Amino acid sequence: MDENAFWQLIEACNPSVPDPGGHKLAAALTARLVNAPVSDVVGFAEQLSWVLYRLDREEYGDGLSGDQFLYTRAAVVAAGREEYESVLRAPQRFMPYASDLVWAEALLYVPDNAYKHLTGDDWDRRTRYSYESYSNTAGWSHV
Repeated sequence: MDENAFWQLIEACNPSVPDPGGHKLAAALTARLVNAPVSDVVGFAEQLSWVLYRLDREEYGDGLSGDQFLYTRAAVVAAGREEYESVLRAPQRFMPYASDLVWAEALLYVPDNAYKHLTGDDWDRRTRYSYESYSNTAGWSHV
């Protein structure tokens, strides 16, 4: 799955109503991925980790706990490509997503759930980029 296919899938599955926690988006994404080959699940996981990694920078996360920062980055991704790219260009657009009312933690579990459904096994695979908070050491000047 390339970056365009990833964002098209996010857009296609994004609910038209508010989705605190990203649960509806995560359910729709999982439903799509369980009807696709395992390679699509792997590709989705790789793209998700990449876009989250790109937001793992000091200008976004300074002052947030690790979990707050991760779930906030997920909320930016859940908002779609246009908003995501807007946040990359203008870091001040990030902090409104830091409210726990808009976090999208559920998005993080989509690959795990889809993989388990398709294979019967737990997801036990690392992606090329870690989406864990503060793993992008180049994005943090004090690291």
